[in-house]
Amino acid sequence: YIPDGVVFEHESFGMMLGKDGRPFKTRSGGTVKLSALLDEAESRAAQLLESRSSDLSDEEKKKVIHEVAVGAVKYADLSKNRTTDYVFDWDNMLSFDGNTAPYLQYAYTRIRSIFRNAAGAAPGKVILREEIEKELAQKLTLFSDAVVSAADRAMPNILCSYLYELSGMFMSFYEKCPVNKDGVPDEVRASRLSLCEAVAGVLKLGLSLLGINVLERM
Repeated sequence: YIPDGVVFEHESFGMMLGKDGRPFKTRSGGTVKLSALLDEAESRAAQLLESRSSDLSDEEKKKVIHEVAVGAVKYADLSKNRTTDYVFDWDNMLSFDGNTAPYLQYAYTRIRSIFRNAAGAAPGKVILREEIEKELAQKLTLFSDAVVSAADRAMPNILCSYLYELSGMFMSFYEKCPVNKDGVPDEVRASRLSLCEAVAGVLKLGLSLLGINVLERM
């Protein structure tokens, strides 16, 4: 079961707490079973997505609900420092704001939407003129450091924090640096599309390392 070259280490963990601040009591049956947890996550994700305008087909909605729900559950655990206690909170877990899987998945789908609306424009040579463009490019170069640090220290929350910070920086970039608006010079659009493409690639790879899938549309 343990192939050559694989190192197994014992790591310490904190406790998962209820909203009352008390630990779940595993021996007395006070916890939620994984199957019930995932069912509840999908139910809540469905309610959340229904409250947002969408032109997705029923089949597409079903896939989005599943990926958002499973991603939210995984990320809620992996994004916490494993040595500290944390509170299990449905509302925070499935929020499209803050350090959550749905927020990161939405950032990825927003980038894919930019490319769908690019009217044939393609990524090109990167030209860093605006300060936020420089900050975003610098953040992208730190991805490998985050991955190595998370692996060396057995703390996936390091990678989660990096992806969250990258997504937030991308949102700021998107607000300050138009990509597809009229009047944007072709070379500037091509440069910004390259930055968008790089962010999307890092988000997709980073989330895949956490066992979370991205979506083309949400």
